[in-house]
Amino acid sequence: MLRLRVITAVIGLPLLVAAIWFGAPWFTVIVAAMAAIGSFEFYRMADNLNSQPLRIFGVVWTAALVISQHSRDSILVPLLVTLGIVIPAIWILIRRNRERAFISWTVTVAGILYIGWMMSWWVGLRTLELGREWVFFGLFTTFANDTCAFFCGRAWGTRPLAPSISPAKTWQGAIGGGIATIIAALALKAIFHLPSTYLQISLLGCLISIFAQLGDLLESLFKRNVGVKDSGKLLPGHGGILDRIDSLIFTGFIVYYWVMLTHP
Repeated sequence: MLRLRVITAVIGLPLLVAAIWFGAPWFTVIVAAMAAIGSFEFYRMADNLNSQPLRIFGVVWTAALVISQHSRDSILVPLLVTLGIVIPAIWILIRRNRERAFISWTVTVAGILYIGWMMSWWVGLRTLELGREWVFFGLFTTFANDTCAFFCGRAWGTRPLAPSISPAKTWQGAIGGGIATIIAALALKAIFHLPSTYLQISLLGCLISIFAQLGDLLESLFKRNVGVKDSGKLLPGHGGILDRIDSLIFTGFIVYYWVMLTHP
């Protein structure tokens, strides 16, 4: 399992780095593709609840929300969000099978907002001044958290963090991930000469670690509710795309709004 994780990372990481470096359209395409596949996995997991989501619409709308971050029209993004709520509602009203209407509409909209809306902030972050550097910062601090939380938990984990959600996660792993995130944040601040003090960057590192682990726990809770171990099998050693981006879903908007509020 560990060997497969490493092989997948060695293959995928250079592609991601290149996409971030060159920016649009490559980075946008990769984020949109990951979000679309992640939403497909989300809806497939929801099939275990017989939720009957509008899968194709949800996947397309998820990708559209990510891509819409490039639009200079202030109307487009709120329009897409609104239509992502209204169109599924109209569909479940006119279709013949209305027995699962409530859960069908709820799951469809949840997938669009949870994955499409939240992942779109990574594309928005890349469009800002020093966007390339901030995306590298956000991604690699999140990866540092995930990696060190995993290894610290395996090496020293004894006290469960949330046993009813994910028995394998421990406080030792969470603390180790948090320390690693702060160290990575300080190193990346020095490398990229980011316009924040070391104290501010340390605080941002803490926030990234907290929200990365919240995102991981939330997806673990979803998987436990629907009775699956992984969201998919696309990434050997990692599971599905959603298993890989679960922590990124919440950290993108943290870094984006940090930049907007501290460096307007």
